[in-house]
Amino acid sequence: MILKTTNLILRPWREDDAECLYHFAKNPNVGPIAGWPPHESIEDSLNIIKTVFSKRETYAIVKNDIPIGCVGLLFHPDTNHWWGDGASELGYWVAEEYWGNGYAAEASERLIEHAFDDLNIKVIYATYRVENSQSKRVLEKLGFEYYTEMQNENYLHEIFKEVAMKLEK
Repeated sequence: MILKTTNLILRPWREDDAECLYHFAKNPNVGPIAGWPPHESIEDSLNIIKTVFSKRETYAIVKNDIPIGCVGLLFHPDTNHWWGDGASELGYWVAEEYWGNGYAAEASERLIEHAFDDLNIKVIYATYRVENSQSKRVLEKLGFEYYTEMQNENYLHEIFKEVAMKLEK
C-alpha cells in the first residue's frame, strides 16, 4: 500500500533502499534516541529492511524519491509493550538532515488516519525517552495524551525512562 500526504509518500521499504538507509541510519544522533543502534554497514541496513521494516504497516517516509525515515504501526508481539487487544504502537524516525520540517508528524498523521479508518484500530500508543523533547512535541501535535511513565531496556541492556502517550479513535 502507498499512502500520500502533501509533502511525502509512505511506501513499503525496498531492498534497493539499503544504501540510502545506511547513509541516514549510521548517524549516532538518530538510532539510539529511537531505541536502536546506529547501522554499521549497508548489509546491516539491508538486513533491517528484510526483517524489521518488512513488517505490516511499516513504511519508508519518502521525500523527492529519497527514503528519509520510517513510520510504522507495531502489533503484538512486535510491540515494545503489551497495550491490550485492538491496540497498536506507533513508531517513527526521520533522518537528522530533515529534522525541523514536521515530516515525522505529517507521516504519522497519515498513518494514524489509515489505522483508524481502514484497519479498525481503536487506540494507538507511542513512547518516547524522557529526554527526547522532539518526539514529545510530535506526539502532542498529533493529539496524543499522557498515559504513564515506564522503564525500558535498550539494545545495550541499559535501563531508561520513557513516557507513554495514548490516542483513541
